[in-house]
Amino acid sequence: MTPRVSVVMPVYNVQAFVHEAIQSVLEQSFPHWELIIVNDCSTDKSLLACQRFCDRRIRIVNHPVNKGLAAARNTGIRHAIGRYIAFLDSDDRWHPDKLKLHIQHLDHSPLVGISFSRSSFIDYQGQPIHCYQMPQLKHITPAHLLCRNPVGNGSAPVLRRETLADIRFQALNHVENYSCYFDENFRQSEDIECWLRILATTSWKMEGIPEPLTYYRLNHGGLSANLMKQLDSWEKMVDKARRFAPKLLKRHERHARAYQLRYLARQAIRLGDGAMAVKLCNKALLTSPGILAHETGRTVCTFAAAYLQWLLPKSLYGQCERLGQAMVGWQQQRRIRADGVQSSLL
Repeated sequence: MTPRVSVVMPVYNVQAFVHEAIQSVLEQSFPHWELIIVNDCSTDKSLLACQRFCDRRIRIVNHPVNKGLAAARNTGIRHAIGRYIAFLDSDDRWHPDKLKLHIQHLDHSPLVGISFSRSSFIDYQGQPIHCYQMPQLKHITPAHLLCRNPVGNGSAPVLRRETLADIRFQALNHVENYSCYFDENFRQSEDIECWLRILATTSWKMEGIPEPLTYYRLNHGGLSANLMKQLDSWEKMVDKARRFAPKLLKRHERHARAYQLRYLARQAIRLGDGAMAVKLCNKALLTSPGILAHETGRTVCTFAAAYLQWLLPKSLYGQCERLGQAMVGWQQQRRIRADGVQSSLL
């Protein structure tokens, strides 16, 4: 039987996690899928871990050289035969009902081109921390996407093939026919660039479902210097977006930059760099003071966490963080249940 959904999973040096990611696809309650693993020239034992699975629905495509996440996703899409395309990052995993609920959503919402879900955070060892990504789920405009990116991570969205076809372009640096969907010039921000191009240049809508169906891993370690690379990549995305959505950028670019700085401040907090977090928070507020009025709770929480981490001893801040995390998680679970989500999905 032809699969209804093609799962595209780029793989690069994730030997510790990739087995768990593949297993979460095998455990899907919706069985009519294919999994396209794109090995982006891994140098560890990731490929060997993938080859251990014996299931006719799994295919492995190897890149001869490392090309990056955008190129790996493009390769997977070109090989896909399903009506729907789902993306799974190889260090994340899915709830067993992930594909079933997204397919139901798309089948009953013909104008929706991008379906996404809420996500549940897991720690480096894969254990739930009972906190969630809680984005706006409906009435998502290009401006809202630019400022807040409700999709949140690369393992949350499921798209129609027709939606991707509407933004397909040919790479000029390839002699052969080389269809692209994600812009391979981006090593970061490639996902929001693609989603923004869809919402700003086509009639497709983006909509989320309330169940937290994606388990998004918070990798430990990392360098604060990488946050500046993320910001630089985001700025390049904005530069490109000015060409296809100039009115949108003219009106919302400053606010979007402030939200991006606030997001990076939260990443700095996660990395334990309170000084960098404070610097980013202050820059966000100077860029657009309106974020304090538009999203008071989240902005105040980010500022408070940044300054507390900067000022308090590490052990004392850790206690405050755990208490705050527990309170936020409890409130989020109440909100998710209020949206009609069954407790078994939490």
